[in-house]
Amino acid sequence: MTKKNHIQNDLDFNRKHDFAMPEVSVMKTKRGINANTVQAISNYKKEAKWMQDFRQKAYAKFIDLKMPTWGPNLSKINFDDIIYFLRATDKQEKSWNDLPDEIKETYDRIGVPEHEKNWLAGVSAQYESEVVYESISKELDKQGVIFCDMDTAVKKYPNIVKKYFSKLISPSDNKFAALNSAVWSGGSFIYVPKGVHVKLPLQAYFRINAERFGQFERTLIIADENSSVHYIEGCTAPAYSTQSLHAAVVEIYALKNAKIRYTTIQNWSTNIYNLVTKRAKAEEGATMEWIDCNIGSGVTMKYPAVILAGESARGSVLSMALAGKDQVLDTGAKMVHAAPNTKSNIVSKSISMGGGISNYRGLIKTTTSAKNAQSYTQCDAILLDDNSESNTYPTMDTRENSATISHEASIESIDNEKLFYFMSRGLTEVQARSMMVNGFIDEITKEIPLEYSVELYRLINMEMENSIG
Repeated sequence: MTKKNHIQNDLDFNRKHDFAMPEVSVMKTKRGINANTVQAISNYKKEAKWMQDFRQKAYAKFIDLKMPTWGPNLSKINFDDIIYFLRATDKQEKSWNDLPDEIKETYDRIGVPEHEKNWLAGVSAQYESEVVYESISKELDKQGVIFCDMDTAVKKYPNIVKKYFSKLISPSDNKFAALNSAVWSGGSFIYVPKGVHVKLPLQAYFRINAERFGQFERTLIIADENSSVHYIEGCTAPAYSTQSLHAAVVEIYALKNAKIRYTTIQNWSTNIYNLVTKRAKAEEGATMEWIDCNIGSGVTMKYPAVILAGESARGSVLSMALAGKDQVLDTGAKMVHAAPNTKSNIVSKSISMGGGISNYRGLIKTTTSAKNAQSYTQCDAILLDDNSESNTYPTMDTRENSATISHEASIESIDNEKLFYFMSRGLTEVQARSMMVNGFIDEITKEIPLEYSVELYRLINMEMENSIG
């Protein structure tokens, strides 16, 4: 392939995600947030009093809490210049062809229908503030698996929702969790009954189309005893010169001997602040796996966590971050060992180029109940130029003498001898660098379904092309 064709292919791939459709809405709040905005969202959704009260208390907490003083600079976020709710359609559709043309075209271009037709057990598509399309296989429906948007779950399954909603992440957790709690809309709700194994993945795709917009989905997943499920989410948005905000909250419960895998492929545009709180609880014998791939956004702060609450529970985080020009990706993981014989494993891979900054920020905590707990963390970073940064901020809080905790970190630059070797075999510099980076993150991409790993490689290659020019 010639360099010209290679560039053209990556430009075509970029346009697949980086485009905007004309804004459409059937309901839209004014810019800015106050108690009336919060109430307007709740009234429009016709929510029960318990949820209205929850939102108002969360808004009061949002006003009270201070902005984080650590990590990336968030001082440019203007909460008064954001639209907090925009509904693009008047109803949710079960048939793809019934969606408005501009929304259907958006997801057709992204490729969501193909994912559904080829291999997914269920699909949820969120456009702006609410889910506009859902589909679940008849087989899973017969097994009692629930896969719907959170707004529907609040109305149809209030007893389950009340038992788990906001129990892992309360509005007082941090300012952006409080904001999400006040204005949340959309997101996914999954309940897998005892003994049911969802063999094919469930997917949600989140799209921001409007300018100066805030997306605040809320996701709740419960895998009952001896069950399993794999959930995949993808995120994209067009590039604007103005800033937008994505502040999601994800709560996950893996009950006794259950297994959950949660995979994220994030490709937000660089005008997005991506500030997400994700936390899981693993009961006795349960396994919780986070696979977290971050390429887009101007600023990301995201640290998937697992509370290992039951004996012999397992937790793992495989994360990848690529920080390019004008990007700060502050990512990592948290593991709390609160029971005997628990194990955790963290592998973090970061790539920095074009002056980008990638940070690993992690916490390993063992309580006095965590006898014989084991935790291993591996942080690897690669710098592609002299202007970029990579930093590691590990915290270890050990209160049990029998616990074994280890942490390894490495940082390297592109090996010029290897680069010369690849180029001597006919590869361009971009192709050679991409091949080396792809090998660097292979430990993570091999855990992602093939269709998504191919897309991730293409995203990385595109970023490399843009960085080198």
